[in-house]
Amino acid sequence: MEKGSKIYVAGHRGMVGNAIKQQLESLGYHNLLLRTSSELDLRDQGAVAAFFKEQQPEYVFLAAAKVGGIMANNIYRGEFLYDNLMIQNNVIHQSYIHKVKKLLFLGSSCIYPKMAPQPLKEDYLLTGPLEATNEPYAIAKIAGVKMCDAYRSQYGCDFISVMPTNLYGPNDNYDLQNSHVLPAMLRKFHEAKVNGQAEVTLWGTGTPKREFLHANELAEACMYLMQHYDMPGIINIGVGDDISISDLAELIKSITGYTGKIVWDSSKPDGTPRKLMDVSKLSAMGWKSKISLKDGITSVYQQAFNQS
Repeated sequence: MEKGSKIYVAGHRGMVGNAIKQQLESLGYHNLLLRTSSELDLRDQGAVAAFFKEQQPEYVFLAAAKVGGIMANNIYRGEFLYDNLMIQNNVIHQSYIHKVKKLLFLGSSCIYPKMAPQPLKEDYLLTGPLEATNEPYAIAKIAGVKMCDAYRSQYGCDFISVMPTNLYGPNDNYDLQNSHVLPAMLRKFHEAKVNGQAEVTLWGTGTPKREFLHANELAEACMYLMQHYDMPGIINIGVGDDISISDLAELIKSITGYTGKIVWDSSKPDGTPRKLMDVSKLSAMGWKSKISLKDGITSVYQQAFNQS
């Protein structure tokens, strides 16, 4: 990509899209195409076609998606499937129609089978049943990966698919109705500290293990792959290390300064037992995560809740 290349960041106000936008700006890319969802509804085929025809982007980062945690994924199953299919179908197809030089599609680690061996290698995709609570979202993302590969195969499009692990960072979603586990914990422990609550109740048993990558590092990895990667299939982006949800809770409890008790509600779902990415493919290319989980969460907490 040249510094003056027209680059469309789809979903630039979300955590991932915003991190990519800031990464591009910090590296001197100044010709960015940005549209909010109210300015451009990516589910609207005609609107997306008109946007691409008028703007003619050269590169596309497809970070726009309807996302959420276990509760939101399970409740809004139809919306998660429809919205995500429409968003990615429209953007990927118009990128082909208007001869975009390169497109990077962001998937999710939830596309892997629920009981896949750990760590998750790229070739484990479609080798078993998905986790039931987020199956619609996962199916949509798998369709996006396959669409990129199909357009590469049939039309020669340079469309790549990356699979980030669980993310956290600036501009995260702290709404307890549809947030992911880490930001939800940050809010719960912070509010419990502020309100003097004796205990905090968390979902599940605390035994599942998860891997967490700072969104700024994901953006850095995406830029690296946009410049150096050109292959079908998927490539994992992660840190290569994980932590139990109970240990994560203790870490966040310590970072927020909460001194009460943690109660686990085992009547609520745990989700997938473990999701650790095999990042050997990315590591072999020369990119590795550098931000420790403790440092990353501390900086996010200080920024999001104005703690110094």
